[in-house]
Amino acid sequence: MAKVKRKAEKKSKKGRRWSQHVTETSDALTLDAGVFNKSTARAIALSLKRSADKSRRRKSDPYRSAMSMLVFYINRGGKGISKSHKNRLEKAKNALRALYRRD
Repeated sequence: MAKVKRKAEKKSKKGRRWSQHVTETSDALTLDAGVFNKSTARAIALSLKRSADKSRRRKSDPYRSAMSMLVFYINRGGKGISKSHKNRLEKAKNALRALYRRD
């Protein structure tokens, strides 16, 4: 029984930061450093738009790639994101829609 527990511990330590790894090494977009920590929702949206428009590696249209990365970050942050930060990220979704004229 002890072997099973150790194996589970190893697995949990090994795969602990997979979402950070995806954010940093995603093949869809090359993000600016600290893009999700910018001070305004519009700044976050503009940075994501710029990255999505420049990328040639993405598999879908720029809007979808940018929105996917933003939603991924919000979902993976979970309870670790403060309310004010989460509100800013939610507003960034609306700003991104406006930039791509997808209201």
